[in-house]
Amino acid sequence: MTRIAVLVVAAGRGSRAQTFDSCPKQYATIGGKRVLSRTLRTFLLHPEISSVTPVIHADDGDLLQETLNELDELPSAKLKKCMDGVFGGPTRQSSVHAGLEALANTKPAPNIVLIHDGARPFIDADAISRVIAAIRPGYGAIAALPVVDTLKRANANGVISDTITRANLWRAQTPQGFMFDDILSAHRNAASSGKTDFTDDAAVAERAGHDIHVVLGGAENVKLTTSEDMKLANERLNTGMETRTGTGFDVHKFGPGSSLWLCGIEIPHTQTLLGHSDADVALHALTDAIFGALADGDIGAHFPPSDPKWKGAASDQFLIFAADRVRARQGRVINVDVTLLCEEPKIGPLRDQMRQRLSEILSIDVSRVAVKATTTEGLGFPGRREGIAAMATASIALPV
Repeated sequence: MTRIAVLVVAAGRGSRAQTFDSCPKQYATIGGKRVLSRTLRTFLLHPEISSVTPVIHADDGDLLQETLNELDELPSAKLKKCMDGVFGGPTRQSSVHAGLEALANTKPAPNIVLIHDGARPFIDADAISRVIAAIRPGYGAIAALPVVDTLKRANANGVISDTITRANLWRAQTPQGFMFDDILSAHRNAASSGKTDFTDDAAVAERAGHDIHVVLGGAENVKLTTSEDMKLANERLNTGMETRTGTGFDVHKFGPGSSLWLCGIEIPHTQTLLGHSDADVALHALTDAIFGALADGDIGAHFPPSDPKWKGAASDQFLIFAADRVRARQGRVINVDVTLLCEEPKIGPLRDQMRQRLSEILSIDVSRVAVKATTTEGLGFPGRREGIAAMATASIALPV
């Protein structure tokens, strides 16, 4: 199993950002939450990440704890991925090195490590996935954006001396990802050689002879550095939320069996539902409803039935993944509504149990979950007791 660790570097004492809270910029509040909590949140919710370790200043233990308290609304399985903070050093390079050495002492150590600036709270899950996908033994990958502005070189008097072609130029961002052993060795070698002035980890890896590939980052993945950056971040987060609604529909037929899964609970029955996974028709429809609200494909695109990995899989993980995609975009699930079309089993006696299970999977209050059922008056395949259909609606809130 590939273990992917993340180091979130938050040990700095930058002086350029005059924050609103008289504290280091990574602990400043934007849109009602600390910068660092927003950064940690995205990585904790990413399905490929195994652990997330903040690297902090030795004086910031209390600030880190206050930051972690803001993450309490996340599912417990996600919170467990957050490791204890590691104390960094006087430079970014030394802080990363300290974090890597701490990871080297974990059992088992990670195969891959991503290194990200704590003051980049707007990294998105897709950019993280692109970096991970590009990492190979012997070379790493970084998120970056192509340079689109014309570049000028000026002398000490401010007079332009040269125009620089922007072809093949990229603006480096984070995360920057590497095979763990590669970057640990590169950092150890740089430190033992007295090289302490590297400003990013790609440069450390380049010095060690590794090739570094660039993958597309994001225009919003900015590092909050100045007071103007903080102001713009606040404006972005305080402009409000928009509500989106998506719908989903799914059908599974009956086959030989003694139980079936609906809304995340197993129900004794004279037949089962057939499908590549556990065939929970309700969870499949609801997962598609959330993907629809996100305009993020469908369940087949994220979990193709041709992939043997999902054979017999529990469908609650599909719904958890969809809800995590909402949270990764700083959004939330508002409410969900599921309607089952079937003659059997009888849903009424199971409705409250189903609602409770859906609320647990989605980490929302049960008052925001509706489960209904109807027959088709003997018409069609549900009426002939050949299978079950499900319709679902999901409303989500996303930042404008």
